[in-house]
Amino acid sequence: MLAAVVDEGGFSRAGEALGRSQSAVSYALAQLESQLPVPVLDHSGRRAALTDVGKTLLRRARAVVEELQTLESLAASLAAGWETEIRIAVDIIFPPALLYEALGAFGPQCRNTRIELVESVLSGTTEALLRREVELAIVGQVPPGFLGTRLMPIEFIAVANPAHALNTLGRPLGLSDLKGHRQIVVRDSGSKRRIDAGWLGAEERWTVSHLKTSIEMLKSGLGFAWVPREHIWAELEAGSLQPLRLSEGGTRSVELTLVYTDPDSAGPATRALASQLQETCASACARHRAGNR
Repeated sequence: MLAAVVDEGGFSRAGEALGRSQSAVSYALAQLESQLPVPVLDHSGRRAALTDVGKTLLRRARAVVEELQTLESLAASLAAGWETEIRIAVDIIFPPALLYEALGAFGPQCRNTRIELVESVLSGTTEALLRREVELAIVGQVPPGFLGTRLMPIEFIAVANPAHALNTLGRPLGLSDLKGHRQIVVRDSGSKRRIDAGWLGAEERWTVSHLKTSIEMLKSGLGFAWVPREHIWAELEAGSLQPLRLSEGGTRSVELTLVYTDPDSAGPATRALASQLQETCASACARHRAGNR
């Protein structure tokens, strides 16, 4: 009521906003002031004004009101069956910009639902599904016993620093050219079944734990690698990375799929997030096709 009186500019309007009579609002604030050792309102003018103590109290009161509104919203969500937490495993090759876009659109729908994001590589995503550690997963290969919904293809492209020896040969490259140079690969995050993806015929190989580390190494001229094109648009445009002129195999594609751990038990929040991911990816693919026409 104190906040309403200040926001509405008087007792009468505060009563209308709260659905109470003016006398009820006045009585409530009088009771409030009677319980405090100092006055909250200055009644000396034509309008009641906040005292310095009242301003301090109002700031705390607004925080309390906001917290109560959040609590009411949470109760309503729980009553409707909305989950309090969603765990999702995402293979790191999924474009970060699309993930952030989908989460940004999902956020206002489920303010009371926490998101636990597991960033994984290759079989690490599959293990999260098999162990029931997540409700959703974006995988490059759907494991046996699961069904999924296609999201988008991811194109891998062989690249290196423009000054790397492979980019200075001035001719199409074959496998024999690659074998003599260092390949940068990203470690499988699985604990049981480690998967090696892509060509691994280089005599020297450096393995890292994250795609970003791989990209930084490539920019520094430390080796070559196949990297998702979506993750290096800026580097390709800036010229800090350059595609290798391979006679064959310069690119390869992986189909990303959205998988429910248990579709029958998936709650409305999980389904809402899955729907948002599908919508975001469909829009991105449509934009890509339109741009290539």
